[in-house]
Amino acid sequence: MATDKTQSQQPWQGFHGPNLGYVQELYEEYLKDPNSVEPDLKNLFDQWGQPPSEVSDDEAQPTQVTDNVDQIGNLANVIAAVKLADKIRAYGHLGAQIYPLGREKDDDLSMLDPAKYQLTDVSLKAIPAKVVWHNAPDHLQNGLEAINELRRIYTKSLAYEFSHVHNVDERQWLNEMVESGSFHLNLTDEERVELLNELTEVEGLEKFLHRTFVGQKRFSIEGVDLLVPMLNKMIKKCVHDGTHNVMIGMAHRGRLNVLAHVLGKPYEMILSEFHHSPNKELVPSEGSRGINYGWTGDVKYHLGADRDIEENEAHAHVTLANNPSHLEFVNPVVEGYARATQDNRQAAGYPVQDTSESLPILIHGDSAFPGEGIVSETLNLSQLPGYQTGGTIHIIANNMIGFTTESRDSRSTKYASDLAKGFEIPIVHVNADDPEACLDAVILAYEYRKRFKKDFLIDLIGYRRFGHNEMDDPAATQPLLYEKINNHPTVRLLYAETLKSEGKITDDDIKQLENKIQERLQSIYDEIKNQSGEIEEKDLPQKIACALPEIKTAVSHDTLYEINQQLLNWPEGFTVYPKLARILKRRANALDENGKVDWALAEELAFATILKDGHPIRFTGQDTERGTFAHRHLVLHDSKSGETFSPLHRLPDVNASFAIHNSPLSEASVLGFEYGYNVIAPETLTIWEAQFGDFANAGQVIFDQFIAAGRAKWGQKSGLVMLLPHGYEGQGPEHSSGRWERFLQLAAENNWFVANLSSAAQYFHILRRQAELLDKDEVRPLVIMTPKSLLRHSLAASPGKELSEGRFRTVVEQQGLGEKQDQVERLILCSGKVAIDLASELTSLENKDWLHIVRVEQLYPFPKEEIKQIMARYNHLKEVVWVQEEPKNMGAWTFVEPRLRDIAPDHASVSYIGRPDRSSPAVGEPDIHKKEQNRILTKALKLEK
Repeated sequence: MATDKTQSQQPWQGFHGPNLGYVQELYEEYLKDPNSVEPDLKNLFDQWGQPPSEVSDDEAQPTQVTDNVDQIGNLANVIAAVKLADKIRAYGHLGAQIYPLGREKDDDLSMLDPAKYQLTDVSLKAIPAKVVWHNAPDHLQNGLEAINELRRIYTKSLAYEFSHVHNVDERQWLNEMVESGSFHLNLTDEERVELLNELTEVEGLEKFLHRTFVGQKRFSIEGVDLLVPMLNKMIKKCVHDGTHNVMIGMAHRGRLNVLAHVLGKPYEMILSEFHHSPNKELVPSEGSRGINYGWTGDVKYHLGADRDIEENEAHAHVTLANNPSHLEFVNPVVEGYARATQDNRQAAGYPVQDTSESLPILIHGDSAFPGEGIVSETLNLSQLPGYQTGGTIHIIANNMIGFTTESRDSRSTKYASDLAKGFEIPIVHVNADDPEACLDAVILAYEYRKRFKKDFLIDLIGYRRFGHNEMDDPAATQPLLYEKINNHPTVRLLYAETLKSEGKITDDDIKQLENKIQERLQSIYDEIKNQSGEIEEKDLPQKIACALPEIKTAVSHDTLYEINQQLLNWPEGFTVYPKLARILKRRANALDENGKVDWALAEELAFATILKDGHPIRFTGQDTERGTFAHRHLVLHDSKSGETFSPLHRLPDVNASFAIHNSPLSEASVLGFEYGYNVIAPETLTIWEAQFGDFANAGQVIFDQFIAAGRAKWGQKSGLVMLLPHGYEGQGPEHSSGRWERFLQLAAENNWFVANLSSAAQYFHILRRQAELLDKDEVRPLVIMTPKSLLRHSLAASPGKELSEGRFRTVVEQQGLGEKQDQVERLILCSGKVAIDLASELTSLENKDWLHIVRVEQLYPFPKEEIKQIMARYNHLKEVVWVQEEPKNMGAWTFVEPRLRDIAPDHASVSYIGRPDRSSPAVGEPDIHKKEQNRILTKALKLEK
């Protein structure tokens, strides 16, 4: 490099203003990381060093340049050409041919124009191709050829957005793959004809359904037909590489076609469903035998399916998840499916994950992807240790419209895919009318996922041939668009014409392919029409039994004592935070004769015994490792090194994993993930805990559509446990109520357990009961209103004997009350924390003979017979009183009132004591809370003067 000042600045001649500023910015990036700039620029900076801060007029005049500059042309043109190449890579998508119906509006393409950079054909020809494009193919001689080739690569049917991917290795790999074209399939003639046949089958099914079942909803795939070949290609690719599970989630658009041609659902079943249910939404209909047996079913375009694949030595299972009309909420469920198949849970410690075991594929709608917050929540899981699945392939089945709403009214971004940029997910836009480009997009996505274990998104840009559903006339709201669609040939026809023009196929061949599928469908339908009109119901899920089998949940005192000592046996050299160590060491005596087991220890003992029984455990939630209320501490932190350790990972003689993860602040996605995990790994005690119970509000769709109704709609079993901290301690409206009235309102057909417990022993036993039910038909989800203040309350702690000799009791009678049966006049029924509040106030009563208190620990299924038997003991009972902390229109009152009136003796009234009806769950002022709470207890126990 020249040392003379004039000579050292000669390479920068002609640079001034914005151009010089641009070079200076690039040089600053180069100083931070030489590999962050294009290789061509790196070579220039390596050779010439730092550009000057400004160039004088004299220096800017043409002078004799060095030999190196002569070799590559004017440096200003070189920089401009490299900049142009960079812009083509970043913004070529703006000019790409990715819209089957043409562009609705012109984008500013000036940044792709050489003239904007003062470049001409002559100046570009003066630059060697490899200076403009470091990896230019050898047959390209100069910069003009290089720029034209880059424009061809980046502005055809495939368009790329990678500039938001910050990892340099990933971005360089992506650019090299695109520019080398190494991911292109280059199909043989035979493969191209087979692709046409596949498109003919896809279109043929839709045509037959449209013609035969006029007006019935099917949410056809037409306009994004390539979705089916893309899925099949992706499945074939990953199965060939050894993947054993493919998990697919999608909404209803195109679902029937995916069921038929990806999952292999027989045409006979699909046509039968249409034939036997004309213009009806439910199969079987209300009042049928199915309803009476606890099976309500779902519409055909919500149903999932499974398929086993065996090709040569490859064995795999493909699952399409059941999905309600709440579109994108299936996303985290599928991620949970995938993680469950990737985790090996057969050894102590955290499960060992193998991401190659399964591939999750999520198919989105173009309105739903940017519109539904659950999408963002799910994307956020993609790199988190407790939730990542080694990368998901996302496909937006982009119709360019949502029901009747156009893109300009449904999103604030240019593309439907733009949300993914925030998570640095590479994006490929592809024209849904170019079959081979669509398959190429699949290969690029798959190879990226395989290499980097991260998400990839394909924006499949097409259209929607009919309305949102086939009963809808879209021309009423989009007349111009649908005039264009009606005149637009299908992708099958376009591809057939392409192959015909190349001499690969004839008109007769095309017609034969089309006739073959139509004749087959017609033959199947003719046979169905001649069958009985009755729907044959096979293997419908039965109603869950109300009576549970006898389950032993007690654990011997010696076993519990030994486990308790093991839990306090920390690794040598591991320094537990001193204050916490003192607290935990107190547990050593908890199982002694005069000791008490608090809530956290009861939970840890339950987990330990469940693991020893061979059941894996997965436990997640917000702050779950420590516990929201600093009570749990299942993950300890070394106060000197920061390393972590869980005592449940070091228990001897355990062959089951224990996974515990703090979750993101994202209830819907995490809850959906855990539900999906539990469905696929039913032997695992899967638990989700809310930071506060009312946070479950944000996951209400998962509760409503999946957990509460999944078995009735789809026959999908679940034993998921949900812990919702609940209790009125003066913390205001948002941290009091777990809104358990909503869970009770959804309770029917024995679909789940809903419990509100008052002691540590009860918690111990219900967890162990749930674990023992996991592999039984009676398994169902478990919703527990867990405590806050009771976590450390002496009256909620339990003697060790209650763990070693007891069992879970749906009702618990207050000790010391109700012994004089002929004197009891008031029977109080209550649940959860208020029961402990009442117990705390009993010392204020001089005469208790008139009173008995029963804690209803399990509200659903309602323990009718147990309560009825208790009532029958008291012949002089005058009143049955339900006492609760919650407002009258919340909590359990509206659920228990009709049930109590049904079983109460004729001589006893049924009444309510609690807060009055309110729109907000609790007051915000602690002093007012105390007065209200005192009023409830005073009235219940007749303490007023």
